Amino acid sequence: MRVLILVALAAVPVVAVAAGTNFPGAEKFPTAAAAAAHCPGDVVVWSSFSKSKAFHLAASRYYGKTKHGAFVCEKDALAAGFHAAKS
Repeated sequence: MRVLILVALAAVPVVAVAAGTNFPGAEKFPTAAAAAAHCPGDVVVWSSFSKSKAFHLAASRYYGKTKHGAFVCEKDALAAGFHAAKS
């Protein structure tokens, strides 16, 4: 009889984002849940790291949907010079 033991890792994976995204010091996450665990009490936003430096809130149709991007804490996005998207 074989016994399978699963070990859960405490670390949450961080998304690798291409260099030059102008998002220094902020951690980027593959899921909103992972970002929320990292920044409790803060709003989780989706940033596509485009030249516009806009991020999307959960109510946006682009939240989590653009080709390149990651979930980040709103405070980190604001500190990096990003702003809420108009749409």
